[in-house]
Amino acid sequence: MIRLLRTLTLLLAILPGLAQAQGGAAPTRAALLIADEVLLEGSDTLVATGNVEAVYDGQRLKARRITYDKSAGKLTIDGPITLFDGNYTTVLADAGQLDRDLKNGILTGARIVMDDQLQLAATQINRKDGRYSQLYKAAVTSCQICAEGGTPLWQIRARRVIHDAETRQLYLDGAQFRIGTLPIAYFPRLRLPDPTVTRTTGFLTPSLYNSSLLGFGAKVPYFITIGDDKDLTLTPYYSTQTRTLEFRYRQAFADGGIEFEGAFSNDDLVSDDRAYLFGRGVFALPQEYVLRFNIEAVTDDTYLVDYNYSDEDRLDSEISVERIRRDEWRRAALTYFHTLRMGENSATLPTSVANFDYEKRYFPTRIGGELRIAAEAHGHYRWSTLDTDGPDYDLFADGRDVKRLTTTAEWLRTWTMFGGLRATAQTGLAVDLIHVNEAGTTSRSSITQATPNAALTLRYPLSKITGTGTTHVIEPMVQLAWIGGDTPNIANDESTRTEFDEGNLLSLSRFAAADRRERGASAAYGVSWSRFTPSGLRSTLTVGQIARDRAQREATGGLTFSRSSGLRGTTSDVLVAAQIATQNGLSITARGLFDGAFDTTKAEARASWRNAAVDLGATYIWLPPDLQENRPNTTSEWAIDGSYRLSRHWTGDAAWRYNAASNNSVRAGVGVTYTNECVEVSLSASRRFTSSTILEPSTDISLTVGLRGFSARAEDKSYVRECKK
Repeated sequence: MIRLLRTLTLLLAILPGLAQAQGGAAPTRAALLIADEVLLEGSDTLVATGNVEAVYDGQRLKARRITYDKSAGKLTIDGPITLFDGNYTTVLADAGQLDRDLKNGILTGARIVMDDQLQLAATQINRKDGRYSQLYKAAVTSCQICAEGGTPLWQIRARRVIHDAETRQLYLDGAQFRIGTLPIAYFPRLRLPDPTVTRTTGFLTPSLYNSSLLGFGAKVPYFITIGDDKDLTLTPYYSTQTRTLEFRYRQAFADGGIEFEGAFSNDDLVSDDRAYLFGRGVFALPQEYVLRFNIEAVTDDTYLVDYNYSDEDRLDSEISVERIRRDEWRRAALTYFHTLRMGENSATLPTSVANFDYEKRYFPTRIGGELRIAAEAHGHYRWSTLDTDGPDYDLFADGRDVKRLTTTAEWLRTWTMFGGLRATAQTGLAVDLIHVNEAGTTSRSSITQATPNAALTLRYPLSKITGTGTTHVIEPMVQLAWIGGDTPNIANDESTRTEFDEGNLLSLSRFAAADRRERGASAAYGVSWSRFTPSGLRSTLTVGQIARDRAQREATGGLTFSRSSGLRGTTSDVLVAAQIATQNGLSITARGLFDGAFDTTKAEARASWRNAAVDLGATYIWLPPDLQENRPNTTSEWAIDGSYRLSRHWTGDAAWRYNAASNNSVRAGVGVTYTNECVEVSLSASRRFTSSTILEPSTDISLTVGLRGFSARAEDKSYVRECKK
C-alpha cells in the first residue's frame, strides 16, 4: 500500500510539469516528490507528510512535512530537514521556507556540513540563488560534535558567515578563534577556503622552531595562486639569529613542468648574505625526446646543513635530452658538480662533464640473435691546471682533463638446449680513443685501442613444487669469457670505484666506465636459489665467484682493482647476496664479499617493515680502509629511521645515524604527532653531533599546529574520532 501511495505521489508531482509544457508555456524541469501521505488542500496547496523526499535539479530534500503553495511558489518545511545540493554540501535544519527551486529561502536552527569535514552551525541560514548561504551567529569547526553535545576542540565564532558555492570560499565577519571556550584571536574580516578547494591564495600551517644555531623563531608560509598553471609559496622565517625568506615556485605547461625552491638569509652565523637554489623540470619534445634539467647551487658550504635544507655534500646541476624506444636509446647530458665536503676542492674534481650515449639493437634474420651497436662520447674538465698530484691518493695530476670516444659492436644469441639448459654466446669489438690533458709524468696523453671479446654463458634452471605448495627454483650458472689486449698506460679517471654484486657477476667487465677493461680469460660461476611459499614469503640466495688467468694490473705494474673491491688477484672474493620479502611488508636485503679465509671484505644490509602501523627501515654498511678509494679509515655505520602508529591518534617517529667505527652518533631525532579529524600537532627534536672547522653540533626543536578541514578531502579516515553510542 505504501509503495502504491508513493508511486501515485510521484505521478502527481510530474504531471503538472508536463501539462505546463503541453499548454504552450516554457518547459520546466520536473520535480519529484515522494511521501507516505499526500493531501491536496484547495487547488494550490499540496501537503506531504511522513518520510517526505523531494528531488529537483540534482538537489535532494528530506523532511518530516512539506507544504507546497503553488500560487506563492514556496515550500514550508518542518524538520528535521536534510538538504543535499548534489555536490558536496549538506544542510541540516529544524524548519525552513524555500522556493520551489530550493535555491532561495530561510532555514532556522541550521547546520551545514561540507565534504564530510567542515561544519557550520547557525541560528538562521539565508539561501540566495543556490549560490550564497548567509549564516548568522555562526560557529565553524571541523571537530566531531556528538549528539550529547560538548564543546569542540577548536571553533571559529562569527557574527556572520557567507559561503559562496561558486568560488568555494567562506567570508567571516567579526570572527573569534577559540580553543575550547577560550578566545585566542579576533579577526574583523576573515576569508577561508571550503574543504573542496585544492589551491587558493592564503596562509598555510605555521611552525615554531628553536635551534641552538638559529635561536627561537617562527615560519609562516603564504601560498599565492598565480593562475591555474602556476603558484608561489613564500615562507618568512624570523628568529633571534636569522632573517630568512624561503620560496617555492611551480608551473605546469602543456608538455611539462618546472619547480624551483630556495631561500635567502641574513643571519648572525656568517657576515655575508646566504642563499641556495634547487630547481628541476621535465618537458616532452618532438619525436619522443624528453628534456630534463636540475639545478643545485648554494653560496657557502654549510648553509644547507645549518638550516636543515639538505644533507647533500656534493651538488650536481644537469641538463639532458633523452629518447628511449624499444630498440634504441639516445641521451646527451651536460653536468656540473660542486663539492661541499671538507678537504675537497671543486677545482681539482671533474666539475664539468659532458656525455653522449647511443645504442641501437638489430635482429638479423640470417644469423639470428641480437646485434647491438653503441657509441659513447665522454669528456670532463677540471678548473685546475696543475700537472702534479696534490694531497690525495690517486697518483695522477690534479688538473687533468679527459676526452673519450668509445664505439662497440656486440652480437648475442641464446639457445634452449636439452633438459632446459640455456646457452648464450656473445662476441664483440670495442674501440676506445682517449686523450688526457695535464696528464703528468705517469700517464700517456692519448691512446687508441681495439678490444675484442667473446663469452659463453650457461644457465640450468631447475624447479620443484613441494606438497605444501612451496616452489623452489635453483639455477647454476657459469660464464667462460675472454677479453683481448692489455691495460694501456692512461689515467684511471672514471673507474675509480668498482662494485661486485649479483647484478654484474656475469658481466664481461665490472668497471664503471670504458677507460678500464678486464683483460684475459676468466670464468664466473655461481648458483642462485629462490623460494616462494603460498603464504607470500619470497627469498633468494646467490653465491658466486670469478677466476682469471691473471691478475688485473695497470701498465705501471700496480693492481687495477682496489683492495675492498673483492676483485684483486686471480680469484675474486666470494659474493654472497640474499633477499627476503614477506606478505606483511617485511623486506631484508644483505650482500657481502668474503676472502679465502672467509673474512669479510665488504658488507651491507638493508631491512624495512611497512604496514598500516609500522614504517621502519634500517641500513648497515661496513667498508675497510682503502687508500685507492680515498678512504683512510674503516667505515662502519648504522642508519635507522621509522614511524609507529602508537594509537588511533598518536604517531611516533625516530631516526638515528651511528658511526660504529668511531663509536659516535652522527645524527638523532625523535618526534610525535597527534592527529584527529580537526587538528594535527607535530612536535620534533633533532641533534646533529658532527663537528669540524666549519661545522658545529646543533639541536633543533619544532612545533607545528595545523587545523584540518580547510584542505582538500583526506582519504584516510582512520584518525576521525567516534562518538559513544
